[in-house]
Amino acid sequence: MLSVGSVVIGVSDVPRAAAFWTEALGYVPRDEPEDDWVVLVPADGIGVRLSLGLSETPVQEHPRIHLDLYAGDATDQAAEVERLVSLGARRVDWDHYPDDADFVVLADPDGNRFCVIDTGNH
Repeated sequence: MLSVGSVVIGVSDVPRAAAFWTEALGYVPRDEPEDDWVVLVPADGIGVRLSLGLSETPVQEHPRIHLDLYAGDATDQAAEVERLVSLGARRVDWDHYPDDADFVVLADPDGNRFCVIDTGNH
């Protein structure tokens, strides 16, 4: 049986991306980071790994795969969005928001898009 070992994100600046994602998620490098690759793991060892690899591929405006980060409720979601923006994320003017959206689209410092989800009604 297979399992997901790591989610891999292509980035243009591995050290900058590692700094952002370690602060955003509370992750730590599994090994000494390299200039072109790092694997981040949850500090408590439980959860999905996030691998960051050097890439020259342009960021997609509407990526087919992205991260969903779960917040507890709308208040928690708003606080997390502000925290992530203070770490270097930016808000994305997303053209596909439904009227009752429970998610906010952000981009990391490399422009990779991800969502912060209000899980309070789920």
